[in-house]
Amino acid sequence: MTRYLSRLSRVQIVWLAGSLVAAVAVCGIGAALEPRGGAGAPPLTTAMTLRQIAPRLGTTGKALAKELELPLEVSKDKAVTELGVSQDALDATAAHLSSHRGTILKYFVFVAIVLWGLVFLVRLGRPDGATNAERGTWYPRAPYIASLVLAVAVCGFALGKSPNPMEGVVKVFKAMVGLQPSVGATIGAFVFFIALATVGNKLVCGWACPFGALQELVYSLPILRRIKRWKVPFWWSNLVRAGLFVVMLLMLFGIVGGKRGFVLYHSINPFNLFNLQFESAWMAIAVVVALLVGLVIYRPFCQFICPFGLVSWVAERFSLARVRIDPERCNQCGACSRACPLDAAKHRVAGRLLAADCYSCARCLNVCPQEAITYASPFGRALHGNGTAGKS
Repeated sequence: MTRYLSRLSRVQIVWLAGSLVAAVAVCGIGAALEPRGGAGAPPLTTAMTLRQIAPRLGTTGKALAKELELPLEVSKDKAVTELGVSQDALDATAAHLSSHRGTILKYFVFVAIVLWGLVFLVRLGRPDGATNAERGTWYPRAPYIASLVLAVAVCGFALGKSPNPMEGVVKVFKAMVGLQPSVGATIGAFVFFIALATVGNKLVCGWACPFGALQELVYSLPILRRIKRWKVPFWWSNLVRAGLFVVMLLMLFGIVGGKRGFVLYHSINPFNLFNLQFESAWMAIAVVVALLVGLVIYRPFCQFICPFGLVSWVAERFSLARVRIDPERCNQCGACSRACPLDAAKHRVAGRLLAADCYSCARCLNVCPQEAITYASPFGRALHGNGTAGKS
């Protein structure tokens, strides 16, 4: 790391300092905008109706009915005691819904981490003027690992489960069945996360998502390396992920199961880890299994389950900055494919339009003997002092 820092040009040092200052400033703005005062659940009684209670909890009558295990179409104008709801059940539901409220600051921290990751990958990873013989020192792992730890600690445990990219997708469809109070805010959150995923190829997943970061850290542990050489075929993992997404939609709209409003992902939501709240044994099992399997399979929850992983895989086609392969330089040696924990590098070398997910982990960027790989924007040639940029 010391050798890497010593090789950065003066211009890159300015980029490094500027990006860190900008990231801190973004977080500072978020902290200044964060509402003060404790939230907590407001006092409620079973003599109140769902229509009276729902706005106090920042939800809809249908969403509240679902949480109380009532039919979505139950009368919203009857006292909840008449619907068979006890005071203890109401209090528990109110506390649960209050714990789901997101924090404004977290959006800004997401932006700060993505901004830092983008600058590091596009401008700082390779010291200006460094020769290909020195590529072993490019893109050191320490800045990436530090970002992952920050994502887990701050975007996860410090600021809680909400908001997160997975919710960003699921809540859009929940809004369609009346389970979200503000359709505009829901769509805004979805657009926010998609924007972060396309500014830099899946950067929000690869660098800032707390559960994605936790899986990355687990996979990075230097154990079971022989087993890690096996990669799940992309067609297989993506088929499972897409299939679960379709099943979720069918169940949410009541087409399958006959219970409108049921969200498949709720019972296996690993983000509950960051609130230390597991509403069912399945949630705890999902976290444990994902982390254990994640020792040998790269980001299993992201690959097989996460709906945002699926949607952002589609959005990758429009990413401004991403791994680019120069076909004129590439000699098909396979070095990048071996370094990549997925089929992403292999598919990009082959020129596949629908290549496997790329989480911008930078593993492939310092292994190419032909200087055929860069992480660049469409303006990469102008940004890199070494004068090289990939074409595709």
